Amino acid sequence: QVQVVESGGGLVQPGGSLTLSCAASGIEFRGYSLAWYRQAPGKSRELVARIGVTGTPNYIDSVRGRFTVSRDNAKNAMYLRMSGLRPEDTAVYYCNKDPPIPWGQGTQVTVSS
Repeated sequence: QVQVVESGGGLVQPGGSLTLSCAASGIEFRGYSLAWYRQAPGKSRELVARIGVTGTPNYIDSVRGRFTVSRDNAKNAMYLRMSGLRPEDTAVYYCNKDPPIPWGQGTQVTVSS
């Protein structure tokens, strides 16, 4: 079965850090661009960061300089290191490849004091 599983979310205070992980089964990430998305309550899912086949990252303006996306093809995994977290980063975070496969459950990130 082709699927992705996100993990690593949690409750963190403003200014704190978290690292999210994305693991795939049934498909190899190698050869595909990968991306992290998030969906806040009442809002549409938005792209947060993308990493190309060769490892070139791209970020939306609001997270650039605070988030770092990386991949490990040997482990068939992708990561999102988040620092300087803000309350507006609160959302369910999802990962996927491009083109996408069925979405996983996501992992909840809550930034609150």
